[in-house]
Amino acid sequence: MTTDVRECSVARTLELVGTKWTLLAVREMLLGCHRFDEIARHTGAPRDILTDRLRRLEAEGLVRRVQYEMRPPRFEYHLTGIGRSLTPIIATMREFGDHHLAGEAGPPMHFEHSCGSEYQPVLACGACGEVVRQGEVTIVGVPSATD
Repeated sequence: MTTDVRECSVARTLELVGTKWTLLAVREMLLGCHRFDEIARHTGAPRDILTDRLRRLEAEGLVRRVQYEMRPPRFEYHLTGIGRSLTPIIATMREFGDHHLAGEAGPPMHFEHSCGSEYQPVLACGACGEVVRQGEVTIVGVPSATD
């Protein structure tokens, strides 16, 4: 059986941030939690795994450590600009979960935009600003299955 693995940016991104504990750590930093104990408490991540994920995010430039105590040395974790660029991914995943997985109790958290309305992320074209709907985007320059 021959496989023709498609190389793409989705696969590369998942290689970096595609684990539960990594994305939950990013979520916590986006929500304002920066200390290791806070992140561990709110994610439920085992400490050794969370340490590993935060080190990887730091090594890849998505997180920077900021010392807040000298003795003993203690650090906070802050997203860099690259790390903050994951915001739309986290927001879209939250929207999916709220819509499809929340159950009868409804979403566990609600978010409000600065305009005062409930925040709901949308995907829009950067050039014209129109909301993108399913089937409106085409892949250009990718060989077809028959090539």
